[in-house]
Amino acid sequence: MEPLASKIRPKKLKDYIGQSHLVGEGKPLRIAIEKKHLFSFILWGTPGVGKTTLARMYAEALDADFYELSAVSAGKDDIRKIIAEGKGELALKSRPKILFLDEIHRFNKSQQDFLLPYVESGELTLIGATTENPSFEVIAPLLSRCRVFVLNELSHDEMKLIVSRVEKSEKIKIDKSAKEWLISMANGDARQAIAMLEATLNLYGLIDVHNLTETLQSKFLRYDKKGEEHYNTISAFIKSMRASQPDAALYYLARMIDAGEDPKFIARRMVIFASEDVGLAQPTALVVANEVFRAVETIGLPEAGINLAHGVAYLAQAKKDRSAYDAFNSAMADVKNFGNLPIPLKIRNAPTKLMKDLDYGKGYEMYTKEDLLPEKLKKKKYLG
Repeated sequence: MEPLASKIRPKKLKDYIGQSHLVGEGKPLRIAIEKKHLFSFILWGTPGVGKTTLARMYAEALDADFYELSAVSAGKDDIRKIIAEGKGELALKSRPKILFLDEIHRFNKSQQDFLLPYVESGELTLIGATTENPSFEVIAPLLSRCRVFVLNELSHDEMKLIVSRVEKSEKIKIDKSAKEWLISMANGDARQAIAMLEATLNLYGLIDVHNLTETLQSKFLRYDKKGEEHYNTISAFIKSMRASQPDAALYYLARMIDAGEDPKFIARRMVIFASEDVGLAQPTALVVANEVFRAVETIGLPEAGINLAHGVAYLAQAKKDRSAYDAFNSAMADVKNFGNLPIPLKIRNAPTKLMKDLDYGKGYEMYTKEDLLPEKLKKKKYLG
């Protein structure tokens, strides 16, 4: 029986929901699909935002041979088989080969090095999908040959459209309270919302808040490290450190390691946490977190679990101060709201005579007490 997510997956761009910054009129992926531009790219975004669907639409538009692999289970031999296919065909009959590599961040350096020459030569057009920052996990030569597109979490309204699509497909009616509960639970992840609906229909045949809640509590919807449980556990891990509860944090750390989680994924979150949550209260936390990350890279599991535990205990017990993080977010909001406001003349760089004649740098004092923010933001305080 075809899974519900596959059954309602859109085939045409006009039916695609979300990512208007990429597929709206005049946007890069829409142009690429409509004009059949062939190039390698990476789709970076959280689960369930339409990465696989976009890749399939792109391949279909280019009339390409489409190969889909998961970096979790695929290896070099799988790449070799794809390259070997159709070798004897006449050049006029050959079609481009597009490889969709899900979770590309799971490919190690050796595997990525192996893939690189095929992408360079054009034998393969690569579409990578990742939930991790590709600049951390994709080797520089491969990354330089790919455009990176960032996909956003689906909005509340976009999720409502997806739920409505399920209603139409399955000829069911979902009341407003059940929709709101489902959308809140899924947190911008369409795949999770669809899986929840499918499981609830299979278990109870009726969609309401009670049945959705019962389904969530059952083991029917437990995901492995690639899905919901992965994100629930890392969330519990971070929140336990934030609450200064080392015992809970260590427990969730142990769960992730036991499940086979990538230790670098955990260590990277700890580096972020050190600045975001500990911050100015204990600046050495960033030093510790970075050293834990380096140790994990150097040592690897199982021994690196000890390094992670050391760092977790330290971060959980450290004093917390989010003021630098909050101040940065506030400053970023002003940048987005007001754009590039004029920088005061006296703190502008003046490398040429013309700039000096225009009063660039005039009156600058190294240790001035004068407010150096742009005129529109004078007296604004980000860091209290």
